[in-house]
Amino acid sequence: MIGADTEASGLDLNGIGAPNAGFDNPVLQSQAMYRKLLGAMAQPGRILSCELSLDVPTPLWPTTAAAALTLLDFDTPLWLNPGAAAAHALGDYLRFHCGCPLVEAIGNAAFAIISDPAELPPLDSFAAGTDEYPDRSATLLIQVERLDDSRGVILRGPGIECKQTFQAKGLPQGFWQQVQENHAGFPRGVDMIFCAQDRIAALPRSTQVEV
Repeated sequence: MIGADTEASGLDLNGIGAPNAGFDNPVLQSQAMYRKLLGAMAQPGRILSCELSLDVPTPLWPTTAAAALTLLDFDTPLWLNPGAAAAHALGDYLRFHCGCPLVEAIGNAAFAIISDPAELPPLDSFAAGTDEYPDRSATLLIQVERLDDSRGVILRGPGIECKQTFQAKGLPQGFWQQVQENHAGFPRGVDMIFCAQDRIAALPRSTQVEV
């Protein structure tokens, strides 16, 4: 099995240790995580707890790794922030378990993992899709220090009954203004999934943000 996966992913394990383990039960655990991610996207700003036991490479957190194992495959080019790209064990882990190609050009990425928000490029650097094909846009997995729904910006839009307060600690200055500009281009724009140590929340492009 290792030989088959290695050949498919283009990963050469000669001279290095095997990557960290993925899901113990890939089918059931990826289905459970997919439901979590769907729930987060359907209710923007709602914080969901994730009970995960994953041995993940630095600098990933279990929530980020679980989202990657669930969403990424051979057809999803992935961009990593410089700090994450420099961690060779992380690249080996993602290629081995997901088979996803890693790209250097931000605009070519279907997904992006940002392990350090300080290295988050401008949102308009990523593929935003087109009016005809809005699905050809990027989804960003952004690791943050903490998620809080008792303070912060105010979210409105589909999936929110009235309004939802939301805060993701550690985001760079000017981030929420970029989010407003991202929403202004709807149906084009990027979608974001925030990953804390054991919690996730999502911010689709359809969500309006009041700072």
